[in-house]
Parts: sequence; structure tokens; C-alpha cells
Amino acid sequence: MATQKLLYPILGIITLGLIAGCEDEPLKIKYEMGIFPDSVIVIEGLNTQYDDYNMALEASSIDSYEPLVFSSNRNSSGGEFDLVHGVIWYSFGQTTGYFSLEGGMRPDPFLDKLTSAFNTSSNEFGPYRFFNSGNGKEYMAAGTEAEGTGLDIVFTSYIPVYSPLPAIPDPVPATVFNSGFNDVYLSLCRTLDTAYFCSDRSGNFDIFMMKKPSGTGLHEWFLSAPATPVAVDSLCSGYNDKCPFVVGKYMVFASDMPGGSGSFDLYLSVFRDGKWSSPVNLGPEINTPANEYRPVLGTDLYFENRFLIFSSDRSGGKGGYDLYFTGIDLPVD
Repeated sequence: MATQKLLYPILGIITLGLIAGCEDEPLKIKYEMGIFPDSVIVIEGLNTQYDDYNMALEASSIDSYEPLVFSSNRNSSGGEFDLVHGVIWYSFGQTTGYFSLEGGMRPDPFLDKLTSAFNTSSNEFGPYRFFNSGNGKEYMAAGTEAEGTGLDIVFTSYIPVYSPLPAIPDPVPATVFNSGFNDVYLSLCRTLDTAYFCSDRSGNFDIFMMKKPSGTGLHEWFLSAPATPVAVDSLCSGYNDKCPFVVGKYMVFASDMPGGSGSFDLYLSVFRDGKWSSPVNLGPEINTPANEYRPVLGTDLYFENRFLIFSSDRSGGKGGYDLYFTGIDLPVD
């Protein structure tokens, strides 16, 4: 897989063609960098007639071939949600500007093992993967239903060496974040010292923030006694604000606040001058009268802009919630 990931960005973006030497005129590069299209693309090969949403990228930045973990109720024919996995791959023509994207379910012994460790007879939502340079381990967290307390955030960590397959300990509660209410959709800042998640402990879902105590390791912090988070006031609308995902100074999330295109819309906030800006609706190019949910921002260093993967139950998919992909230009201060 590591070799694949090194080769695919090179093979995907540089599509000059081996037949150039046979042409009268050599092909010319028109685009030094790739551009993710701003059209919304349904990821056909990952979707089913059931609900497929809540995806997570691999811990590293995405390239043109990437495994994804997401929630789906396909295995129970529309019943409980489990974590499943697939891949997406894409290419961009530097001479034509043509972009192609495909996705599909692919065997992966490591991800089989990882998702199986999380799946229970209850629902699993919001997988989130990241690497902790402090101890050299990769982590995955998710929300799982716990009897009597609703959704709790659980996590596991493992050595990121996939051949042979690493041991994956059973997930345990991230007790510092959990309460007697629904706590789910963990996301961390780049330095791993600030956590964001959503909870309905205030009556409806709000986005909360929690800082790691100085001198405390991340693993120790996750397992510490429950602490009181701070609501991110600029993002709390009085309605349901959910699914925060943070990349650098950007946060995307879902909300059913008034003024959107439908029930849940996707919003963007930027961290400026020590606080999160008032959210901006991502607009009718992305949002519809249906529900848009759990946005995830991705980066490819070979491309000028970012991309967004999200879930929606709009028409045009295979049924229920489906996974969608689009390019996105983020504001530059």
C-alpha cells in the first residue's frame, strides 16, 4: 500500500501519455497543478440503497488513492450502523484539465481488522483517524451507543505498521469527553492539544471545545476523568450544530439553523484573532433542500484547491444517505 500511495499521485496527475513522441507536436502542460472540480460528484462505487455516510480519511493527507472508513447500515439491510471501508482514486490531466474520480469497496485485511474492533450490536458513527507523533501511534475514534448514556466517544491506538498486521486493542471510552448525554464526532486541531466534538448536553446539539492540560500526554488525557467542555459560542445557533471537522484554521460542520437550503446544511468557520468566525453557509452549489451531513475537508499537495467529502440524502444517489465529493476554495487571509 505504501508503494501504491507513492506511485498514484505521480501516475494520476501527470497524464501526458506515452504516445506523445509519435505526435507531430509534443503535448504541452497547461496545468502545473491539479484542480478539483466545483461540481458535486456522487461516489457511485461506495454507495448502496441504504445509508452510507460519516466517512473518515486515512490519518495522512490524501493522495490519488486513499482508503476510507465510513458508517453504513448496509450489513443489516437498513438496521444498525457499522463501520465499513472502501477506497477512492482520482486523476487529473495536465494537458486537458480533465478530472476523473472513482470509488469502490476493496479488500483490506488491516481495515477489516480495525473496523471489526469497533463494530458492536449497536450503532457506530463518525469515525476519525489521526497520527500521534508523541507516541508514534495511529488512533481511531468513533461514536458508539452505550446503554443509558446515548452515544459515547471511544478510541483505540496501534502501531501503524500494516505488514504484518498490528495488534488492535479493543476500543475504550474516551472518558474525558463523555457524559450522560450524546457525545460524538471528535475532531482535533493539528497540534492535538484542542478537541472539538458535538453533544446534546445543553438540550440540542452544540459544538464544544476542550483543551488538553499542559504536560499531559494525549492518551492519558483521553482516559482522564470527565471534564466540562466549553461551548463554541460563535458556532452555537440554538439549533442542532453537529459534525465538526477541523483542518488547520478551517472548520466545517452541519447545522439545521434557519436560513439554509434545507434541514441540515454545511457551514464553514475560520479561526481568526483567537476565535472562530461566524459560520458561512457553503451555498446552493453544495447544499440542497435535502440534508447534507458530516463534511470532511481533504488536501492533496498536487492540487491548487481542497476537496470536500460529505453525505446527503438528496435525489440522484442510490438511496438513503450517499457519499459525495466536490472541490472547494477556502478563504485566504
